Amino acid sequence: MSVQDTTVSATETPTGVLLTDQAASKVKALLDQEGRDDLRLRIAVQPGGCSGLRYQLFFDERSLDGDVINEFGDVAVVVDRMSVPYLLGAQIDFVDTIEKQGFTIDNPNAGGSCACGDSFH
Repeated sequence: MSVQDTTVSATETPTGVLLTDQAASKVKALLDQEGRDDLRLRIAVQPGGCSGLRYQLFFDERSLDGDVINEFGDVAVVVDRMSVPYLLGAQIDFVDTIEKQGFTIDNPNAGGSCACGDSFH
């Protein structure tokens, strides 16, 4: 079995997953804390949640067949081939306010989402 990655930059794929500067800085800081240079941010869509589909963000060293990789400076974002259609044009941001802290996903493909923002349909 061969492993194929498709590496693209944000400027080449305006419809791919986009990572804001704030999110890229936070991901880089978290990666620096891990002390490993083989990890990438993987974003996936899985069944579950109250709206039917759920986002998953985690660090991963694996390369899966059909992965699409977007690079944002020193940060690589990986999306598996099954999740790509659900995430085209999605923007990942990081907010740090008194009311809320964490990653947010603005997804133009979501028909609706639950109140917690973790799942969509």
